[in-house]
Amino acid sequence: MTRTFLLGSYVDMLTMQETLNRIDAIIHIGKPVQHVVINASKINLMAENKELANIVNMSPLINADGQSIVWAMKILGHEAQERVTGIDLFENLVRNSAEKGYRVYYFGATEEVVQEVVHLHQQQYPMLKIAGYRNGYFEEAESENIAMTIRQSKADIVFVAFSSPKKEQWIHMYKDTMGVPFVMGVGGSFDVIAGVTKRAPRWMQKIGLEWFYRFIQEPKRMFRRYFVGNLSFIWKVLKERWFTEDVR
Repeated sequence: MTRTFLLGSYVDMLTMQETLNRIDAIIHIGKPVQHVVINASKINLMAENKELANIVNMSPLINADGQSIVWAMKILGHEAQERVTGIDLFENLVRNSAEKGYRVYYFGATEEVVQEVVHLHQQQYPMLKIAGYRNGYFEEAESENIAMTIRQSKADIVFVAFSSPKKEQWIHMYKDTMGVPFVMGVGGSFDVIAGVTKRAPRWMQKIGLEWFYRFIQEPKRMFRRYFVGNLSFIWKVLKERWFTEDVR
C-alpha cells in the first residue's frame, strides 16, 4: 500500500475498490482498526490539535475525503489520487456487508435519525445483519458501557456519526474495548442518508463544490469552517509549495 505525507497527515494512495479490498482483509484479520479520512477541515484541526494529528497518523488506513486534498496533492507534486469520500465508502460498505454477511453497528446522531438510517438500509438490503444501533447523545461516564455493549453485539463494522475531533478521539480511546475489526467515523452521513441534510448534486461533487452546497444550507454555522477554514487550508498549501521550491 502506497502512503504519502501531505500537510501534516499521511494519506493512502488508494482507489475506492482498493480501499474496500483492504477493509475486507482487515475484517478477516479481526484486529481492531480505526479508519480515518482527511479533508481541508481535518488538516486545519490537526494543525491545532496535536492529539488529533497523532490519532490520524497512527491509523493504518487514511483516505482522501475532500476534493481539496486531491487538488493539494496535484499542486504539491504528488501522484494523482482518487477521492474516496467518507459517505460513499459508508454506503459501499453497507452494500458489501449485506453481500458478505458482515454485522454492522450504527452509533451517532439523534435517535430518530439513526433509527431512520437503520430502517432505510434494512429496506434497501434485506440480508443486511444489523448488530445494533445507538444515538450519539450520552455522558462521558457512559462511554465504557457503550463500548462494551458494542463489543457484545459482535459487530464487524461500527459506523460512528460524530463530528471531529470527538469521533476520532472516542474511537481511539475505546476501539480495543469494542474489539470490532473495523471502526469508521462517518461524521454527518447519517443525517444525509435520513434526508435531514441534502447532499450536493453529482456535478457539484465532481468539480469540488460540495462544501459550498453544504454552506448554503447552514451559512451561519458553516461560515467559519468553510470560508475561514478553506482560506487557512489554501495558505498551508501555498506555504508548502513555496517551501518545496526553495528547498529545490
